[in-house]
Amino acid sequence: MTHLLHLDSSARNPSFSRTLTRLFAEAWRAANPGAAHTHRDLVASPVPPIGQAWTEICDHLLTHQITDISRYAEAVTTPDRRAAWATVQPLLDELVSADVVLIGAPMYNYSVPAALKAWLDQVTFPRMDLSGKAFVVASARGGSYKEGAPRAPFDYQERYLRDFFAGHYRVTDVTFVTTELTNSLVDPVLADRRADQEASHAAALAHVDELVARFAFAS
Repeated sequence: MTHLLHLDSSARNPSFSRTLTRLFAEAWRAANPGAAHTHRDLVASPVPPIGQAWTEICDHLLTHQITDISRYAEAVTTPDRRAAWATVQPLLDELVSADVVLIGAPMYNYSVPAALKAWLDQVTFPRMDLSGKAFVVASARGGSYKEGAPRAPFDYQERYLRDFFAGHYRVTDVTFVTTELTNSLVDPVLADRRADQEASHAAALAHVDELVARFAFAS
């Protein structure tokens, strides 16, 4: 693997998801000397929401059946579209050039942070094909949403991202590394779940090590 794109979207700094992405990126760089690592903090440097000109670019791609990402710029035919493309192009270039996309994505209100959603909107166009890339999502959740938990049906975070990557990018190589019950550290109601939180975080750290070994250069 030659290029890691590393995104953080947690409003907290430090945070559990940021810790997991940092440890993954550090270990990945050590295991892949000389490889590229691009870090984008979507909170410190927010991506703006899409606007009218962005939708016009999408319409042009659909009308002219342009599916090759290298030809997207053909849709940039007006001053407004050029202004929109100035935001899109560096984000899209980073995504397209990445072999592994590492995303720090805590659960906010059962879903993903608005900062991450804005990035996804900017870099998603009709009939994209990013198959062959691997996505790693470092997640943190205040409660427990794992299979069998009472709140499992309210998980619109992992399910959304899996459906998004498969449906829009044709990517099925998606791995989640998750620390649950982080609110047990601050919420007295969940204080009796701190041992479960510690076990969940320890398992997430071990999972990071396993993933880095998988993505190390085969040399």
